[in-house]
Amino acid sequence: MKTRREMLEEFVAAEPNDSFSRYALALELEKEQRGLEAVAQFQEVIARDPNYVPAYYHLGRVLMHLQQIEDARAIWHRGIDAASASGDEKTRKEIQEALDALD
Repeated sequence: MKTRREMLEEFVAAEPNDSFSRYALALELEKEQRGLEAVAQFQEVIARDPNYVPAYYHLGRVLMHLQQIEDARAIWHRGIDAASASGDEKTRKEIQEALDALD
């Protein structure tokens, strides 16, 4: 029986531009404490779909966990811009709260 991660990897392989599947894979990698792999997948989501706003929040969170504070800060600033542009006030607020916690 395939694991959730294996199924998500197959979805991503079949549809590389499907932001939701790649995002779900990144979350699963994060859950498995495979931070560097999660970072790569979140970055790929953003590169392929810069308006996929939740990816910025979670990417920043993983970067924080990896002690890459300035990288997290930078991605969260980009996320605020993306959230504002797309009208996603809820995610913009979550990202702002994460940034505020750094200061």
